[in-house]
Formats: sequence, structure tokens, C-alpha cells
Amino acid sequence: MKYSQKQKAYLVLEDGTVFEGTQCGAKGTTTGEMCFNTGMTGYQEIYTDPSYSGQIIINTTTHIGNYGTTMIENESSKVQFSGLVCNDFSEIFSRFKSEDSLQTYFEKNNVIGISGIDTRKLVRHIRNHGAMNGIISSEILDIDTLKATLKQAPSMEGLELSSKVSTKESYFYGTPNATLKVAVLDLGIKKSILDNLVTRDIYCKVFPAKSSFLEMKSWQPNGYFISNGPGDPSVMDYAIQTVKEILNENSPLFGICLGHQILALANGVNTYKMHNGHRGLNQPVKNLLTGKSEITSQNHGFSVVAADIEKNINVEATHINLNDDTIEGIRIKNKKAFSVQHHPEAGPGPHDSRYLFDDFKNMMLN
Repeated sequence: MKYSQKQKAYLVLEDGTVFEGTQCGAKGTTTGEMCFNTGMTGYQEIYTDPSYSGQIIINTTTHIGNYGTTMIENESSKVQFSGLVCNDFSEIFSRFKSEDSLQTYFEKNNVIGISGIDTRKLVRHIRNHGAMNGIISSEILDIDTLKATLKQAPSMEGLELSSKVSTKESYFYGTPNATLKVAVLDLGIKKSILDNLVTRDIYCKVFPAKSSFLEMKSWQPNGYFISNGPGDPSVMDYAIQTVKEILNENSPLFGICLGHQILALANGVNTYKMHNGHRGLNQPVKNLLTGKSEITSQNHGFSVVAADIEKNINVEATHINLNDDTIEGIRIKNKKAFSVQHHPEAGPGPHDSRYLFDDFKNMMLN
């Protein structure tokens, strides 16, 4: 689709703020929670990350689409996010291994977006006023109608989404004759996480989000992994109960992102909705056990309550965010269980934290 053929589009925020731009991707209307990602690369991995379900992404980097798309960079079986807001949407791309333009990719996946937006102004607005819902439309150009439609969109707070994006049937990933077996609770897992387990001589069986501990245990795994995913962790009683039962067995357990929040809730540590959340590739994190700092990839809008950890005799903070002192990692005392809020698999992003997969493997071996 050439620029001249594109149509006018509008972005309307929950507080009534209106932005006018140009249609990119498919023509239509979409709603979701507005969030911004500060990463300079890796847009396809971001768009296919199930953790972004129900959200409209604002890409803060100036150009989106300039290196096209290729199927090997998908983090799941489909596009997961609700819509895109960007400044400049590139109609041409240049990379030898790319298969399609981002426009073609969006059309195939019915992704609705808006470009030509002053993303710096938009991000400042959301940083100041907090996360809120928004609506993008290139088919409805009446602002009052868009505002009325937006009022029907659900709030992310209190929303359970993991069971909607999780696999419906268990499946295997890796080599059956691997040294170790890990039962994975899929709350919205990324392929890069499974790849990082498999490259460490681990065979995975991936279970649907609402699988019971007994179902997972019957496979006789050496350890358990609780994945990332979308939505509000505090309403996921099914996953919290499963993690409690894993802890009662004292089996090795590793959680990432949503899995980190579920481990905290299973130990009496509450979670809360953040003002904006962390989404990008350059979040600085300090490992409190080693004293070393790491640059990390992150994507979350909820966090665990630091004050609850301080007074909990069973939970110890292992990592903190150097920007705002939020908790980035915990371990359970006298248990073989730990978790981190950031994404050590870093698809995309830096590889500073990939040692955590080695820590998990060593925990299972020892």
C-alpha cells in the first residue's frame, strides 16, 4: 500500500485526548491499554510476545518497519498485541533475510495501526497521567463515537488473560534424550525462553495455563518453569495454587516476569499495577547477591510489593531495578525456587542475564 492511498486515522485516549494520524496495517478499529516500548530494535519479537495481549504498543524509536519481517523472529504462533502507534511507518525495507514488509505482515495478521503521531508528546502524556486505554480507528472518524466505543473496553487491572493466550494442548519442545526434563506452565510463553532451556540440554513439556500440579508431576520432571504472560497476576488463583503445590514438594522452580509475580503471590507477597510499567531493552538491574549490574529486557505493567518482601521471613529480594528500586528478583528461603521480573532470554535485547538459565540447570543437578 502506497502512502498516498492510506487513509486518515485517529487515536483517542481514555482521558479524551485525541491524536490524528495516518492508517498503517489493516483498516479497522481496535482498543487496548496504551503502553510504550523504548527498544530500538526487535519490533517483530515484541509484536508476537503473548505478554502484550490486550495492549496497544507505542514504539518510541523513530522508524518502524525498516528491516521488514521474517517468520523465524516470531516469539509465538501469531501476532499478540492489539495495535500499533508509531511516528514513521516504513513502506520499504532492507535486509537480506526478510520475507515481507511490515505492512504486508500486518495485513496478513489483521493488525491495525496509526502512524504520523508525535510519539514523544504521546509518551510524555502517558508518563505523566499513567497507563490508560486507547482506541485506534481508520474506519470510524467520528470522535464521539470512538469515545463511546472506548468506554466498553475492559481495564487491565483485574483482567485474566493467560488462559486465553496459553496453549490449549500440552506439547513437547527439545530433544527427548536430553539430560534434564522441565515441566513448563505456559502463561503466555515466548519461544526464546524455550530455546534457552533446550540449548542447556533440557527437554520441555509445555502445559496449558490451568494445568494442575498433578498433571505436571505425572511427567516426572526434574524441575518446573513458570512463564511470562499478560494480565493481572492477582486474579490468577489457579496458577498461584499450582505454584504453592510445587513449593510444597520442594522441587526446583524458576519463574520469569508473570511467573515471578505468581511465585511472589504464592508466598504472601502482593502485586500492584504500576504507573507505567517497564518495557524496553535497556533497564538497569542490580544483582544483590553478586553486586553486579545487568542491562535487561523488560515487559511488565505489574510489580511485587517491596514492603511485603521486607517483612516476609520466607522471601528474599535478589535483584532491584536501578531506575526506581522496584523488585526485579526473589528467591524462597529453604526452597529450590527463584524468579526474576526481567527477561533473561532477551528476545530481543542484551544477554547479560542469561546466566539465570544456568543457575536453574545447576539447581536441578545438585
